[in-house]
Amino acid sequence: MEITDLLISTERNGASDLHLSAGNPPLMRVDGDILPVKGEPLDPDTIKKMIYSIMTEQQRAEYERDLESDFSITFGESMRFRVNAFNTINGPGAVFRTIPTKILSLDQLKCPPVFRDLAHKEKGL
Repeated sequence: MEITDLLISTERNGASDLHLSAGNPPLMRVDGDILPVKGEPLDPDTIKKMIYSIMTEQQRAEYERDLESDFSITFGESMRFRVNAFNTINGPGAVFRTIPTKILSLDQLKCPPVFRDLAHKEKGL
């Protein structure tokens, strides 16, 4: 099982999150529900390889030093994820949160005009 396959599946299933933790199969959050991905539970070495395969050298060093690293990754033009890689008593784990690649405007979000006024304030709130 490759991390890219899991991330593609996450996006195709409309999941907001992908969770990896040792001793469990990958889990996706779809419409607020945590659903297991078909397959075997992941072992610590597999999770570490998955995480390291998408990290830069600097991110790996931070992870080794702090036992945690936060970063983002992009695949192509349509997939972007915020990643929290961490360690637990069971070994490495990670959570991938989908991030939209296209930022919606206030009009597209159907925000009231007061939001635009606040956004343009010179000194903030």
